[in-house]
Amino acid sequence: MGDTTVLPAGISEGGLVDPPVSLSGSIIHGKGLGKTVGMPTANLDITGAALPLPPGVYAVKILVLGEWRIGVTNIGPRPSVDSVPVTTVETLILDFNQDIYGERVLIRTYLFLRPIQKFSGLEEVKAQVERDSLRAREFFKTEAPGTR
Repeated sequence: MGDTTVLPAGISEGGLVDPPVSLSGSIIHGKGLGKTVGMPTANLDITGAALPLPPGVYAVKILVLGEWRIGVTNIGPRPSVDSVPVTTVETLILDFNQDIYGERVLIRTYLFLRPIQKFSGLEEVKAQVERDSLRAREFFKTEAPGTR
């Protein structure tokens, strides 16, 4: 089988989410664990929502406080920090550090980066999220101007 990767349903070859899928809602408090290692995430309130994408980590654009920003979003469980599988949508907004609790946001997913993984601790999670962030930055650097 080698290096074959099976892409989730709805994701094209190369990982593109085409057309981009949007999620919207208000930002709520999470566990606050990301803050402890310098990567605070914005947790989307998904109470009662059916998620239109399979679990995984995605390169996204997020409209927050009237401005489009680049981010990395985890959709699904967080096996490294939750003992019981709980589905969440949490976004690390790159180059952003403001209190946005209660704010409404719009998240557009563009690229499937990887499936959900379990790590041995928050430092391993942080190292992987840094790699995911680099991939997201590279992806959006090469996109067509004006794409949203």
